[in-house]
Parts: sequence; structure tokens; C-alpha cells
Amino acid sequence: MKRLSMAIMAMAFAFTASAQYYNVGTSKSSTDMFGNTTTTHRDQYGYTTGTSKTSTDMFGNTTTTHRDQYGHTIGTSTSKTDMFGNTTTTHRDQYGHTTGTSKSTTDMFGNTNTTYSDPYGHTTGTSKTSTDMFGNTTTTYRDQYGHTQGSSTTSRDMFGNRNTQQRSNNNNSTIWTW
Repeated sequence: MKRLSMAIMAMAFAFTASAQYYNVGTSKSSTDMFGNTTTTHRDQYGYTTGTSKTSTDMFGNTTTTHRDQYGHTIGTSTSKTDMFGNTTTTHRDQYGHTTGTSKSTTDMFGNTNTTYSDPYGHTTGTSKTSTDMFGNTTTTYRDQYGHTQGSSTTSRDMFGNRNTQQRSNNNNSTIWTW
């Protein structure tokens, strides 16, 4: 009986611990008059961990350059959208080697579903983004087995700047691609 009650207590503790979410960082994005977007990424303590700058060409394709907190380029992401509205993004490291891809589709309800793959084409995770009536978005991230890893919520202020709060269920930030 004593062992059974200890087992139940351990299971209850494990369930409670797994349901906890940790703040693993924030991002703030602003767009200039040319349509370029600059994003500053911060960790849970408010320290800058890097920046991203995104530009869009005449065909609607976007290129994002990612830099660390010292301004050194650590990678790029290039996104292309096909005639059906599906977006494919290729991520590369600072040497130009492909580190992974992501493919996004939008359903009839306006939800965006994204599948992430490693350089060899193996699925490493998925995410689903939904938008509420105020234009705020919530994204839920899952690993390749379907287990929820974290979430992010993005809101816009009156100036059009985006503020994102990122949460993880395991207190690590590796679920964020950049």
C-alpha cells in the first residue's frame, strides 16, 4: 500500500512538472519604410541573444540574415511561396550549408501548419499557428512524435511592431529555429 501511494505521488509530481511552461525568450520586430523587418531576440533574462533582418524581393521571396549578439552572421533563411500559397524555407549556416527546411501550408480557416525537416529530409517537428479576431497569433510546436514542446504568442502594438513571447515545457530554447 505504501509503495502504491508513493507511486501515485510520483506520477502526480511528474504530471505537474510536465505541464509547467518556462519563459525561454522574447522577440520584438519592427518594419522600416522599405518593408524590411528587423527582429531583436532576447533570452528569459532580457539579454539580447541575436538579431534577424528580413528583406523581400520583387517576387515576394524573403531572405533573413541571422546574427548573434555580437553582430556575427550565424545563418540565413530563404523563403519562397508557390502559386498555391505554400511556403518553403531553407535554412543555412554561416558557411552556406543547408541545416534544414520548413514547409508551411494554410488551411481554409486561416491556420498555418508547418513541417520542419533536417538536411536529410527527416521530419524533426511541426507547428500550428492560429490567429484570433484581434490579429494575435498563437503557435504550438511539437516534436516528430507529436509531443508538445512549447508555444509562442505574437501581438502587434499600435505602431505595427510585433512582440512575441516564447514558452517551452522543458526549459530549453532548442525548439526555436532561430
